Amino acid sequence: MAPNKVSVVQLKDDTGELVETTSFPLEFPANAVAFIPDSENTYPDLLATTSDCLRLWRIVDGKAQADTVMHNVSSMQNSQYGSALTSFDWNEVEPRYIGVSSIDTTCTIYDVEVGAAIGTTRPTAPFSVKTQLIAHDKPVHDIEFSKINGGRDHFATVGADGSARMFDLRHLNHSTIVYEDPNKERLQRLSWNKQEHYFLALFAENSQEVQILDIRMPCNILCRLRNHTAPVNGIAWAPHSPHHICTAADDSQALIWDLQHAPRPIEDPILAYSAGGEVNQIHWGPVHSNWIAICFNKTLEILRV
Repeated sequence: MAPNKVSVVQLKDDTGELVETTSFPLEFPANAVAFIPDSENTYPDLLATTSDCLRLWRIVDGKAQADTVMHNVSSMQNSQYGSALTSFDWNEVEPRYIGVSSIDTTCTIYDVEVGAAIGTTRPTAPFSVKTQLIAHDKPVHDIEFSKINGGRDHFATVGADGSARMFDLRHLNHSTIVYEDPNKERLQRLSWNKQEHYFLALFAENSQEVQILDIRMPCNILCRLRNHTAPVNGIAWAPHSPHHICTAADDSQALIWDLQHAPRPIEDPILAYSAGGEVNQIHWGPVHSNWIAICFNKTLEILRV
């Protein structure tokens, strides 16, 4: 069996080809991969991955070097190994912070400069923490920082208990439920609007629709995006527009929607792309806002929109 691997690729402008510049193996498949959002070039070129634990990699002279490994070990666990992680997110305003979500119902915020947890939603060891509480009643599937009120302290999570919750790093002794699925369907992923910071998109496991929320009206659906004919796998808001979002699903479709008339019903997407297989990952480029990257089968494609 081929080893699990993370590849760093670069687009060659002269040929339009994607070329692998470096790669590194992993024991378990990575479920999230992202570079540090360091627009000021304050930090080294750091790449984070989550699977069995959070790992940081440093890109030096074009090559990936292992930097730091942080296990999500609960104080109630006897093992030196932590619970599996489901996702993570860098804090764009404070890039030294990474939030991770876990199947053990916890979320932990790490400070990459000191390699320690600064806050958690339940006790962890051996790191010192500020306060503890249970994030969800069941596994936490996703986490993402919000840009509300400056973007440093707020983050949201979704989990298998069917709820979406908001936390404040300054007051981790409580959370706010912003949405609960009426059928307790397991919520899989969430994404914050990059411009209108109160808008949140999410979808449930095996669901063919994406739900858009305005968290100023908790637990109310602003609109639903329903054109997919198979389970949704990914969502990505446009970095340059408050009205556009791209969704991707097992129906091999990547769809771009215009939400400027919400809460009026959104019947159809404005653009559609048919991939060569089930689209399992999507990302809208924060620098080149006319680029959308999708993954299907063993293929990575960049779409120009």
